[in-house]
Amino acid sequence: MLTTSIPDIKSRHVLLPVNIKKWLIVHLPFLFAIVLVYSTSNCQAQQGTIQSPDKNITVTVQHTDGMPSYSVSYRHNTVIRSSRLGLITSLADYSKSLQLRSVSETKAVKESYELFTGKKSTVNFKANRKVFSYATADGKPLNIQFHVSDDGVAFQYIIPRTNADSISVSDELTTFTFDTAAKGFLQPMQVAKTGFESTNPAYEDNYRQNIPAGTAATAGWVYPALFQTGDTWVLITEAGMDGTYCATRLTNAKGDPSYKISFPDPRETMAPDGILPLSGQPFTSPWRVITIGSLGTIVESTNGTDLAAKFAGGNTKWIKPGKSSWSWIMSKDDFITYDEQKKYIDFAADMKWQYCLVDASWDTKIGYDKIKELAAYANSKNVGLLLWYNSAGNWNTVKMTPKDKMLTHESRVKEFTRLKEMGVKGVKIDFFGGDGRSVIQYYIDILKDAAQFEMLVNFHGATLPRGWSRTYPNLVTTEAVKGFEMITFSQGDADREANHCAMLPFTRNAFDPMDFTPMNLYRIPTQVKRKTTSAFELATSVLFLSGIQHFAESADGMSHVPADVKAFLQRLPVRWDEVKFIEGFPGKYAVIARKAGNKWYVAGFNGESTARTIRLDIKSFKAKKALLIKDGASQLEFDISTPGLTSTIDVVMQGAGGFVLELD
Repeated sequence: MLTTSIPDIKSRHVLLPVNIKKWLIVHLPFLFAIVLVYSTSNCQAQQGTIQSPDKNITVTVQHTDGMPSYSVSYRHNTVIRSSRLGLITSLADYSKSLQLRSVSETKAVKESYELFTGKKSTVNFKANRKVFSYATADGKPLNIQFHVSDDGVAFQYIIPRTNADSISVSDELTTFTFDTAAKGFLQPMQVAKTGFESTNPAYEDNYRQNIPAGTAATAGWVYPALFQTGDTWVLITEAGMDGTYCATRLTNAKGDPSYKISFPDPRETMAPDGILPLSGQPFTSPWRVITIGSLGTIVESTNGTDLAAKFAGGNTKWIKPGKSSWSWIMSKDDFITYDEQKKYIDFAADMKWQYCLVDASWDTKIGYDKIKELAAYANSKNVGLLLWYNSAGNWNTVKMTPKDKMLTHESRVKEFTRLKEMGVKGVKIDFFGGDGRSVIQYYIDILKDAAQFEMLVNFHGATLPRGWSRTYPNLVTTEAVKGFEMITFSQGDADREANHCAMLPFTRNAFDPMDFTPMNLYRIPTQVKRKTTSAFELATSVLFLSGIQHFAESADGMSHVPADVKAFLQRLPVRWDEVKFIEGFPGKYAVIARKAGNKWYVAGFNGESTARTIRLDIKSFKAKKALLIKDGASQLEFDISTPGLTSTIDVVMQGAGGFVLELD
């Protein structure tokens, strides 16, 4: 601030001492110059702020030397340091030489919506929004809209309607910059064209845990990306994918804690020009979503769906969440037979589960006519049949069939018409292998066509759904995780299961439904030895969220399970109303409570090899009945009891162990 004082001049007729007149004549031009430079510099350095409704989160938007940037503080502590904003498009370079035109007033936002697959059946949220409007030197406009709620920050780029027919984006400059002392809990992006039949990336890797900010990965890091900075946790993802933008990932140089939005490998496409974003008018980017707070904030937040596009509306009575039997996880390809699938339909009916999934190559091993018989048999037992499909596409060399049925609108309409007539309830579509814009559009086209025929959809070998379950509620689940099938293949993955699972409530499963295919209660019928306890496995039925939960258990395995555990799984809810984080730490353990109707279900699992004791305050749930199922004397045994309702209890989770507590 300028502190030099000069005499107060109230009139041009005031007579001033000669020495003051000389001083002014000599110095006044310099004073005006200093004031002008200072004012301009100050305007460029800080253009405005926007706060969360509770004032705990503050976003500061800056504009220095023509380049916009932002920073984020939580409870007066900086969590995202000064980070870049900007796009490079076919219309203009919006990364430099920008002029700030205006800043809108803060607008309060309140919304309510329904979810079939998440941690809450009805979501209510509020936030503040503000738009910063920029333009290039030749007048090309760019708006950056910020959305700040009590649990996070989101922003998106908007290019208002112009004379251009379309706009392509060659680069996005957005970064998220952390302190060098921050720690990351991150999953590496798989390199394109690697893995089984070159179908990667499929978001199927283990998490690197508690690594220094600035650690680099060959192909970048996937969403949601979790960071700890001081006592605050930050979870980064994106939402609002409408088919005009590619899915992105985070990349950084080795040792650099600034993580940049980056586009997919050029090979992740269905068409020669199908990688980069391409939009009509006006242009709107996906939301960049940053959840901020405690681990409880991360687990309880709905930011990832709050910012997804609204459901367009229509009849949803046919969308029914559920639990499913599934033969492939235990018996693999050789048992996709009519008789075996009929047994699994009977198994689902006995367990009061809603679905049975028939996996790969059913069209050749069973055939459409016999599948129609199975669908009728299943429907007679109040079980819906789900069928596997290969996504096909020019990137796909997987031999399993049906393969060419989902690739075009015409072939999808033909197939969905046939499935509807057969009484089939939904499809599982596998092996997508890419995040390019054309592949993202393919997902959306499938979801839209499936909804027209009341078909539920499960994507496997797929991208993270990024809030699609709000926009397209018939998307009941998506894999995008190193799930239980990997455990059945590899002892190494079985050895890491407990630690890996203890990452998922804080990362992959924070917002989007996850088809981990959990809960093997007895044994894996291969040479692989499961290292978790049966109570750990049971806990996954509550801790993991999926619109349809495909369980990794067989009728034979369930015959070895106590009657109380079987009854628990028969009445387990298929949809949750509320969530409450109890305690936990990524990779170490998680204890979470979920409510359905008038019941609370508290579950916990231990990701470490040593026992951990959890103190639970049962009386706070005001229950009239309680059932506790926890680790027994051996890995496969359960300890089942009915604890008192007016006390706190200590529950011991064995190494790689767990528990469930049902409160009515």
